[in-house]
Amino acid sequence: MTISSAERLEYTEIPERAVALFAEERQRMAQLPDRLAKFASVAPRDGDKDGDVELVGETEVVHRFVEAEGDSETVRWHYVEAGEGESIVFLHGLPESWFMWHRQIDALASSHRVIAIDLKGYGQSDKRTGDYRQEGVAEQLLALLDKLNVDRFNLVTHDRGSVIADYLGANNPSRVLRYLRGEQHLYHFHPDLAPQELLFTDPARSVILGQPHSIVLGAYTSIAHYPIDDDDVSRTIQEFSYPKIGWAVPRYFGSSSFRKEWIDRRTRLMQAWDFPVLIMEGTHDSRQPREFYEGVEQHMPDAKVALIDAGHFYVFENPTETTTVISSFLADPLP
Repeated sequence: MTISSAERLEYTEIPERAVALFAEERQRMAQLPDRLAKFASVAPRDGDKDGDVELVGETEVVHRFVEAEGDSETVRWHYVEAGEGESIVFLHGLPESWFMWHRQIDALASSHRVIAIDLKGYGQSDKRTGDYRQEGVAEQLLALLDKLNVDRFNLVTHDRGSVIADYLGANNPSRVLRYLRGEQHLYHFHPDLAPQELLFTDPARSVILGQPHSIVLGAYTSIAHYPIDDDDVSRTIQEFSYPKIGWAVPRYFGSSSFRKEWIDRRTRLMQAWDFPVLIMEGTHDSRQPREFYEGVEQHMPDAKVALIDAGHFYVFENPTETTTVISSFLADPLP
């Protein structure tokens, strides 16, 4: 990619419908003090050990800790797994962890091998310094899957996990069976839709990433359209409370930019995805306007779009429809 090609890329104007939703976000944020008080008693949970078993719905998942190549040394990953069969790799977003997929794990473990990973810097995975470029972490993640003998797999992602998956899939298309990509900018972009970049790259303000109650409740209050179950909120706060998350996660934002990610998608990543792609978006998400995903087949002829009746956090807001959408796409025969 040359500089001149990047300069020709133009931002897409934000639809008026989405702009109007920004005011609703600000109104919802007036509820934040009450919500912080409601969940103030949520305390960090004890960490897991390799081999610990947890019941998720009716499914027993096993917590695993594995070291794989990365950063010229190793990266210690935490993930949970269950089931047998065709592999599904779940990647979460911010401010979340493997736990965001717990209902889908329960639904799909009877027919698939499900692996839900804490991304590097999150949850109980490694938080040491090193390569936090999205593309670099994608390479490290692939090294983990190699260690687990996962050759070909389905990718199911959300938010910042989708960015890592974008690079992983483009650089290793023969490894990906299907890509179910959620809540991340794709062909269209406007920087006003990503105010968190300025927040998380400001050393004075990025300290909020070390305040789990504030970051989780702030996100769920502002850009969730429907209420999220209290138990899900509490566990998400706990999973974001492990030591040094507030140190590690900002490294991602200091290693790249939303514009760089967008340019990479437009100039080289999307064209390399030669596997079936499903774009999943919340119908009511102001920061990922549904209008931006209309006509996606113009850019990826074999891609499909699923709009889920929810805001940004559709996995929690509307888990039933989310599971149905995922299950249906996974059942489609491969080309």
